[in-house]
Amino acid sequence: MAASTGAADAAASDSTGPASSVPTMGSPTIQYSMVLEHLVGEKRPIKDLSPGVMGGLPVPPKSDEQKMIERGMESCAFKSVLACVGGFVLGGAFGVFTAGIDTNVGFDPKDPLRTPTAREVLKDMGQRGMSYAKNFAIVGAMFSCTECIIESHRGKSDWKNAVYSGCVTGGAIGFRAGLKAGVLGCGGFAAFSAAIEYYLR
Repeated sequence: MAASTGAADAAASDSTGPASSVPTMGSPTIQYSMVLEHLVGEKRPIKDLSPGVMGGLPVPPKSDEQKMIERGMESCAFKSVLACVGGFVLGGAFGVFTAGIDTNVGFDPKDPLRTPTAREVLKDMGQRGMSYAKNFAIVGAMFSCTECIIESHRGKSDWKNAVYSGCVTGGAIGFRAGLKAGVLGCGGFAAFSAAIEYYLR
């Protein structure tokens, strides 16, 4: 009787042991690859680490207007306009300065012995300053626009952009006087741009 009872218990344990190790439909298994997908894979949730969380000063999120203004300020059109205005102001100041130190300002070539009046001197200084301002504005706008376009096309911000832009700007300005002047203008502006970039960087 005891032997039959022991055999029955052994049979019951054998029948329930393997069945308990087999997973059922209600409890799916967790695979290691699935865990990795959620930790370091494509299913990993992306969290915005603000400077406040990293120990820095908290920065409020940018609004759509701020993003639009930043895109506008980084555009080639805005850079060209800014360079044009800056070149106009710088050229005007340079023209007035050179006219101020020129001893022949206001003198009439037909009558060099006549002393010019203050109005004539100021008029001549204004004309020279306006001429310099226009030339500097054109050069600044062309240089800035071509540099921005070349930088956007190359996808790099290095000294080569300024050299290429200087060559294009100098060649376009000098080409009005002929092919040789265009080549010389390209080389001269490129060399000057390279020297400026080397000094600044």
